[in-house]
Amino acid sequence: MSSIADNLGSVTRRIQKATLQAGREPGSVNLLAVSKTRPARDLREAVTAGQLAFGENYVQEALEKMSELSDLTQIDWHFIGPIQSNKTRQIASAFSWVHSVDRLKVARRLSEQREAGLPPLNICLQVNINNEESKSGCQPDDLPELIRETSQLPGLALRGLMAIPDPGQSESELRESFRKVANLLKELRRDFPEAGPLDTLSMGMSGDLEMAIAEGATWVRIGTAVFGERPQKS
Repeated sequence: MSSIADNLGSVTRRIQKATLQAGREPGSVNLLAVSKTRPARDLREAVTAGQLAFGENYVQEALEKMSELSDLTQIDWHFIGPIQSNKTRQIASAFSWVHSVDRLKVARRLSEQREAGLPPLNICLQVNINNEESKSGCQPDDLPELIRETSQLPGLALRGLMAIPDPGQSESELRESFRKVANLLKELRRDFPEAGPLDTLSMGMSGDLEMAIAEGATWVRIGTAVFGERPQKS
């Protein structure tokens, strides 16, 4: 069985190869290790191997890991799951990135609840690129208004977009979905220069990271290829 360090090396090589093939700058794509449901010891092993950015979906689980790993002050915590309004205070206090902001109410609460002594909370707006009823994210047509309002909120740094395309698509359809997200970001950068750098595209997972990188991903969210398959729920 491969170790987490071995897996990280393999994924890093995949990212580097895909970045080179896409004609992009080396180091322009970041690896976010998706650590939801994984025990703190797995994250500690990954940190030992050089991985510092971790993505969590569940607030209470993440807070418990943060407490257990409090000696590892270099960890960069990203929240990537659906956001419940009653969890925004904990998210605003504990994380440095939130990839899944999909409505103004949540953005306002994160802004209001970000402690003054902390650096701005980096946020991405999640877009439901394939209009899936079961998936979070705002509709593409709603992005301009959301970005207009969100970019004015204190305590937040609006960085870009996040998307989880429908995995049931064909390879060509999936690639087109990634391309649509990238084009949306280009349009927003053009239309809202005052909104900030808008330099982030959070998209791509273990099975499709190469396609996502080819279309401009700057963060790829990788769980299985780093930590292995999750145990089946009983």
